[in-house]
Amino acid sequence: MLVLGIETTCDETSIALVENGFTILSHVISTQIDLHQEFGGVVPELACRRHIDIITPLIAETLKCASVTLEDVGLIAVAKGPGLIGALLIGINFAKGLAWALKKPLIGINHIEAHLYAAMMSESPEKLKFPALGVVLSGGHTSLVLIKKIGEYTRIGETIDDAIGEAFDKVAKMLDLPYPGGPQIERLAQGVDPHAISLKPGKVKGKPFDFSFSGMKTSVLYKLKGNNLKRETEVTHEEKRLIAASFQRAVFQDVIDKIILAIREYPVEAIYLGGGVTQNKELRTLLENAVSLPVYWPQANLSLDNAAMIAGLGYHKFMACPEDMLFTVEPETRIPF
Repeated sequence: MLVLGIETTCDETSIALVENGFTILSHVISTQIDLHQEFGGVVPELACRRHIDIITPLIAETLKCASVTLEDVGLIAVAKGPGLIGALLIGINFAKGLAWALKKPLIGINHIEAHLYAAMMSESPEKLKFPALGVVLSGGHTSLVLIKKIGEYTRIGETIDDAIGEAFDKVAKMLDLPYPGGPQIERLAQGVDPHAISLKPGKVKGKPFDFSFSGMKTSVLYKLKGNNLKRETEVTHEEKRLIAASFQRAVFQDVIDKIILAIREYPVEAIYLGGGVTQNKELRTLLENAVSLPVYWPQANLSLDNAAMIAGLGYHKFMACPEDMLFTVEPETRIPF
């Protein structure tokens, strides 16, 4: 089955064609970093306007790259959330119109769930191991889930305040670094002692797998501005490098500590990670040195919000329950996971 995937949850517009859940025939992503960089974050109205402008040309480009037509498509999968309500409406209504015109079935996909599936797409189906631990580390979401099989999950931990990518963006802004902040902090932190400054993540009472990053963000502010927010001397470039390295290491160590705790408590055979933060080389090195289980990472082009993971997961969801959602799928800004 050839699945057309559509992703417009935030500031990436993406279209993909995926065969039988794993084989990517064509995959196009249009980012909006140039549009939002001057604001230090995503401006929803601007994001929506760009989605409207680019979605139809991207469909044409994706079909051309795969040398197929819309008539060859067997299923349309669209990200239904979580995300920005305006952006979701654009993608979902476009998908509904397309499905209606082509008389093709439509399925709505939770794009957080799809982030975990992205790590599975690089492997052959017979090599995937379950039960497993899923770790979502993105700009808008941070969570730990137990994966019994594709489509069957139990959440055991989540962030109670900032998502990990959001925390990186906010700290980067404090350090006068451009958006998006994660890659900028990673570059600034290279070759610097990550233990030079003491930064401690928050603990959530009675919930050992939950995350809290807002306290570290405040600690960084005090390091930069002084405890009374009236620092008299200017922060040097070297101080910023030490703060970046210490913040990055403290955040990642907190994630790894919770992963280790989870694999000790639950019988899992592998770890699947998803989200843009997974591209950080420091994180990859730290985790692979800390655990003995197989660790599956998404490819670079599947780590950010993308339509290939939507189409791939859509295939499995539809095969498990072949229901046409043309008249039932609606945007969901928040989805429990």
